[in-house]
Amino acid sequence: MSRAWRTTWLLLAFMLVNFADKAVLGLAGPEIRADFGITRQEFGTAQSAFFALFSLAALGVSALTRRVRTTTLLLVLALLWSVAQLPMLWGAAGFGTLLATRVLLGAAEGPAAPVAMHHVHGWFPQRERSLPTAVLLVGAAAGVAVAAPVLTWVITHWGWRWSFGAVGLAGLLWAVCWRLWGADGPLAPAVTRKPHEAAERAPDARNPSEAAEQTPAARKPYEAAEQTSMPGTVPLRAILLSGTFLTAAFGSFAAYWSMSTMLTWAPDYLESVVGWDLHQAGAMVGLGALANGAVLLGHGLIAQRSAHKDTPRRLPPGAGAGLLVTVAGCATALYGTTDTLAVKVPMMLGPMALAMVMLTVASTACARIAPPAQRGVVLGALTFVYALGGTLSPLVLGGMVDRARTVSAGYEEGWLLTAGLLVTAGVLAALFCRPETTARRLGLPEPAAGSTPQVPVAH
Repeated sequence: MSRAWRTTWLLLAFMLVNFADKAVLGLAGPEIRADFGITRQEFGTAQSAFFALFSLAALGVSALTRRVRTTTLLLVLALLWSVAQLPMLWGAAGFGTLLATRVLLGAAEGPAAPVAMHHVHGWFPQRERSLPTAVLLVGAAAGVAVAAPVLTWVITHWGWRWSFGAVGLAGLLWAVCWRLWGADGPLAPAVTRKPHEAAERAPDARNPSEAAEQTPAARKPYEAAEQTSMPGTVPLRAILLSGTFLTAAFGSFAAYWSMSTMLTWAPDYLESVVGWDLHQAGAMVGLGALANGAVLLGHGLIAQRSAHKDTPRRLPPGAGAGLLVTVAGCATALYGTTDTLAVKVPMMLGPMALAMVMLTVASTACARIAPPAQRGVVLGALTFVYALGGTLSPLVLGGMVDRARTVSAGYEEGWLLTAGLLVTAGVLAALFCRPETTARRLGLPEPAAGSTPQVPVAH
């Protein structure tokens, strides 16, 4: 197995634990509300507390990728978020402790996705990045799919507090594995120890194969494909105010809003409105996550195959993703307004999952319009924007349900709001998300065609 793909699988597990951490509160929600005696809006406040520092931490830590190796950052983040889960095992830990630990957890998890993306992009050239990016995002879906039945079993047999302990211990186990096998890729930009002063990265003396890969002669063929005529930096404002970044960020915001809504409120919705029990609701949430993963992986494989063809794309990536997000919005509206399970279940397991494609396309598009040295910062800015969807959706939907005349009516209004965001974002992305056009305008070179370098195989 190539070291590039070994790293990708490790980061897939990283994202799996990351999203299991996010899913635990929604799965344990009914038990937590009953135990603490809180309303849905108060519970939504607890979920939103997770995102209080999520966006700021994503932006701040992503900026550190120019000074600190991503291998180190990922290890520290995993340790922090794992430790943040464990206080809820204490029987006296109440609602205040829950709020505090969710804030800490969000601060540790906010940078996880952009730093992981930046790290894995250091192992693959531009033309090869769609599939590994999709694999990392599959970790989000797989995290929920695995967490839903497992944590439901833990909640049923050991109580909701141990569901927090289980994901905390899983994170600590991943940190041990990463400490043993994590490494920077041959395309990772060198870190800067002082402002405006680049320093050559030293190879890891404990790993001879890494040391061999990090020599200038070994790095040269990869850097030639990635950085020939590549400017060291371009004005960050030009990137962040481009139509590609703005529509990719808004599209990701809408997709993340949809995903956060499902994670937080789908279990309660399926129990309170549809009438299912905890196990049925958990199983459906898991199946929905599997559908998300299948969509992400399928899209990644198609994009990877297209990248190796000489024929031009029929549609720009933003246009294709925008159309899929628009379809997901229409499916969400139908899901929220129909009472027929024969329609509701297929919507959740099919068209609604198409919104996830926007997360892959947005990440690869933003990586395309940023020089390698600025890639981490730009991906952090993308996360800063789309994570706001996770901050707002629990609060907004919880308030809508509590204020509505009935729980069913409140949820219907919430699903329609989500549908409207998705349709609007899909149309804007289809019209204005053009990464290749933006890259040319910023003076970034075309990816090398027909000579994509292969990442070395470990011996």
